[in-house]
Order: sequence, then C-alpha cells, then structure tokens
Amino acid sequence: MTAHTPRDCGMKNVAARLAKACVRVKDPALLRSALTHSSYLNQKGRHCGPSYQRLEFLGDAVLSLLVAEELYRRYPDAEEGWLTRTRAQLVREDTIAAAARKLGLGEAALVGKGEEQAGIRNLPSVLSDLFEALLGALYLDGGLEAARSVVTYCIPFGKVKSTDYKTALQEMFQRKYKEEVEYVLLDSWGPAHDRTFRSAAVYKGEVLGTGEGRSKKQSEQAAAKDALERLEAADQANDAGDEWGGL
Repeated sequence: MTAHTPRDCGMKNVAARLAKACVRVKDPALLRSALTHSSYLNQKGRHCGPSYQRLEFLGDAVLSLLVAEELYRRYPDAEEGWLTRTRAQLVREDTIAAAARKLGLGEAALVGKGEEQAGIRNLPSVLSDLFEALLGALYLDGGLEAARSVVTYCIPFGKVKSTDYKTALQEMFQRKYKEEVEYVLLDSWGPAHDRTFRSAAVYKGEVLGTGEGRSKKQSEQAAAKDALERLEAADQANDAGDEWGGL
C-alpha cells in the first residue's frame, strides 16, 4: 500500500473542494505546480517541477477578466466607474486570500522547511498568489469555463453593495408585481458637449422618481435612486401608521 504524505492529502482535499464547484482537474501536474512555492524547489531541487510563479502571472489576468465579466453580466446598467471600483474590491488581496482558504490552498501548498516554520502558507499575500496560480492552471487545464466556475464559486459577488439603482428597482418590482419599470426622458438642456438630462422612472403611468445626470443613463440611475428612496420612505410611514393604529 502506498503511503500518502500530508501534502498529497492536501492536494486531494483541494481537488475535492474544486469538485464542489463542478471542476475536475485533468492534469494533476498542473495542480501540483499551482501549489508549489519557490522555497520548496530551493530546498528539494528544480527537478521537482516549476513553482507557481508563471501560473500566477497567467491567473492574475484570468481573474481580472472573469470578475469583470461577471460584474458586467450581473449589473447591466452600472456605470463604468462603479464597475471598475467594484472589480478592484473583489480582486483585493484579502478577498482573494479568503477564496484560497475556501479551497484549502494554504494547507496543500508545498513550501520549504524554513518558510513552513515562518508560517508563510497562512500569509494573505501567499494565499492570494496561490489562488491566482490555481486559476492559471485551471485555464490551461479546462479553459475559461473551468476557471469561471471557481471564480463564481469563491468570489463573494453576492456581497457587493450595488449602486446600480435601476437593477435594484427592477428586482423589487419583479418580485412584487412581475412587471418592469419604464424610463422616460423628460427633458435635456445645455450645449452638445455638456448636456444635462432629466428622466423619470414610471410604473403604469405613475412617476415613481425623477433624476438628472450628464448622460441619459446617469439620469435614469438618479431617477431609480429617487424612486427607491421614496418607496422606502412610504414603507416606513406605513409601518409607523400600523404601530400607532395598534395602540
């Protein structure tokens, strides 16, 4: 019977967690490389294979692309500036380190003895490198779809605080009425290079909110924000009325 080292068990654990994201690694050598710190090779020798550094380089680009793609899909009316800021939040070191912990990458990493004693496998910087290296390996092993499955499984898109007010308003009306809110351009003024737009969020002919912006899209976002604030205020007033009525 072949004895398995703790690191072998760690790699099996990673593979098992990847399976929860519906990903199966076809080439174990790629997974091993993604988990190999350069200090391990300095100790054991380069014949043990490459470290994760080249895969990390590739995975960094894959991560940025897939996070951008998912945000673009989830928030169809969000402005470029918000999308850029949100992507930066989601690819921060602490966020990516948490994703690495979810997959058990730190425990499975191959590191040198000195670095092991120093506890580098638990450092956020190393964990984030491991996650990016894993994405690079998955991209080579199974294409973008494999990497995408892990990104959507590990990155907390659901915790993003959206300023995409149009989507938030639309989701509210879909839940309550199974219908959509429409947007109407009320007015625009100013020179062509510096125009201001005013729009209204409308439901069945009733104006829910209005807003202004430097583009039609911005004015619609402002109108949706105004509508959400008005609806929230109305709900609070109704709740207060119910409390007084119960006295």
